[in-house]
Amino acid sequence: MSQQERREAVVRQLLDAGGPSSVPPELHGDAVRRGSRMLRRRTLARRLLWVVLLAAVVAFTIWAAEAQPWVEPPSRTTPPLTRW
Repeated sequence: MSQQERREAVVRQLLDAGGPSSVPPELHGDAVRRGSRMLRRRTLARRLLWVVLLAAVVAFTIWAAEAQPWVEPPSRTTPPLTRW
């Protein structure tokens, strides 16, 4: 009997054994509590990331309005005088 045949036999035994096994009653409450806690943390993290992203966009917009990086900086030297 090969390894795969043994695994198939074990799976067949488990499937033929009957319905689902009983679950301890406190397990359901714990799972619900942990799941709701994870959902709240995930929601809070998502909101926090959106706030940080919004703050970064606002900061970049204010910086771009003040610095105007698209405008060419003024020349620091004067052009040479050729007509005298």
